[in-house]
Amino acid sequence: MTISSEKTTDVAPEPAVIEAVERLETAARTGQPCPPVRDLIGETDLGRAYAVQHLLAERRRAAGGRVVGRKIGLTSPAVQRQLGVDQPDFGVLFDDMDVSGLVAVPTDALLQPRIEAEVAFVLGADLVADDLDLDTVREAVDHAVAALEIVDSRVAGWDIRITDTVADNGSSALFVLGSTRLRLDEFDPVAVTMRMTADGVVVSEGNGAACLGDPLLALLWLARTAQEVGDPLRAGQVVLSGALGPMHPVTPGTTFRAEISSLGTVGVTFTADRAPAPAPLSSNPATKDPS
Repeated sequence: MTISSEKTTDVAPEPAVIEAVERLETAARTGQPCPPVRDLIGETDLGRAYAVQHLLAERRRAAGGRVVGRKIGLTSPAVQRQLGVDQPDFGVLFDDMDVSGLVAVPTDALLQPRIEAEVAFVLGADLVADDLDLDTVREAVDHAVAALEIVDSRVAGWDIRITDTVADNGSSALFVLGSTRLRLDEFDPVAVTMRMTADGVVVSEGNGAACLGDPLLALLWLARTAQEVGDPLRAGQVVLSGALGPMHPVTPGTTFRAEISSLGTVGVTFTADRAPAPAPLSSNPATKDPS
């Protein structure tokens, strides 16, 4: 996927980009979903879409947010069909998005959440090279864990196209990391199978091949794309590699569990009540502090 011949970080904010940022920020702040932003930035202009995402991320950093990794989205054909798009995207993970340590996750701050299961990689080395390849990516991975990503769209009714979800930080919200850590010489990501349940009822199934053919290929795509836009992946960062099967709506009071072969089980319970702020990322043994 070609984003732009110009690095996203070098794109000067234009009025349409700033208006899209304000629209998405207002939706997040008020809890009221907004119209799509493609009327402002176009349906296919990924350079503009990532410029919106970048400006949103910079404002979040300025407010004290700490970047801990990235998420890859739209890697599963099933999810692509659900949303009517045909290519992957990425978003930025911040420390307050990690809710692995919570007994129950509140839904009061979420607009229209959905959940999906995936493989998460934790990097042990920077991914910066003139010619990134699969071997380089494999060597950079310290370990992998099972993960749940809670996605959310600030766009009303999930009426999104590729530029809407890219601008909206890949429709990201929260994530949960499992506790079983495996090196890549201990399992093969493409060979995993996934089964996700909601209160014991199976709601999603899939496998490693559903994630862009191989979760490691998704990681390679992200490494190349992140370098292209001038913000390469760094040691210690978490990468959510993409859905292994269809996502499912989240409702308060529901407990989701995903079993990913080799990587074990990861779960989360949702509540309508407010919960304490999530613990710092460094408290989760599955990750390293990227700072």
